[in-house]
Amino acid sequence: MKNSPNDSKHNREAWDKVALADDKWFRSCTSEEINRARGGDLRIKLTPTKNLPLEWLHSISKKRVLCLAGGGGQQAPLIAATGAQVTVFDISEAQLARDRAVAERESLALATVIGDMRDLSACEDESFDLIVNPTSVCYCSDVLPIWLECFRILKRGGELIAGMINPINYLFDARQRDAGKLVARHKIPYSDLDLDEEERAELIGAENPLSFGHTLSDLIGGQTDAGFQVTGFFEDRWGDKDKLSDMIPVFLCTKATKP
Repeated sequence: MKNSPNDSKHNREAWDKVALADDKWFRSCTSEEINRARGGDLRIKLTPTKNLPLEWLHSISKKRVLCLAGGGGQQAPLIAATGAQVTVFDISEAQLARDRAVAERESLALATVIGDMRDLSACEDESFDLIVNPTSVCYCSDVLPIWLECFRILKRGGELIAGMINPINYLFDARQRDAGKLVARHKIPYSDLDLDEEERAELIGAENPLSFGHTLSDLIGGQTDAGFQVTGFFEDRWGDKDKLSDMIPVFLCTKATKP
């Protein structure tokens, strides 16, 4: 899998553009959702359609929670509304600005930190009780450093909840898939950087972040190699018109504990 020093720069600029668009997948939470969370009904998604199980979010009031690569005003304000001490870490300043806007609108306290999720040196060892990571490791060419950093900054007994894309999502030709045809083309691990320049410009351009399809060994085995114990798991689908997603779940979510 190719790796480029410009990966982070491209994705930072792309996510800044996403923050300014009204895409249905990236809209900030509403006041109604905030009020539900304040009343104990916390509904957050790290994958497209399924809320996290309520038992995964037990007793987070007053806990220190890191929303990792979680900018955009979606999960962090809802968690802050429960009384948790929330920090949002994201590569995009425009996405973090959306969290601050929701927090101001709803009179919530949360902190924001800008950076690459593979480098959490801004966070001290064993400083968080919970890390919530919406589907985003697919935008990093290497996932193993992320799990190691998460393990370092979690307290003993702390938990990491992470949404991920099943690598099967990257197996098929994107243009054929958009036409409703599943044509196996790519090897896993996958990288947008392996596409030729013309195709990459057509499919991704400057508006969309670069994506990387990681092996299950790195996505799940990498967590256990970092020292985590995987204690929860579910799968999800796009919930939209997508032939592959109609046939097999293309998202997964894990809960892992630092022993």
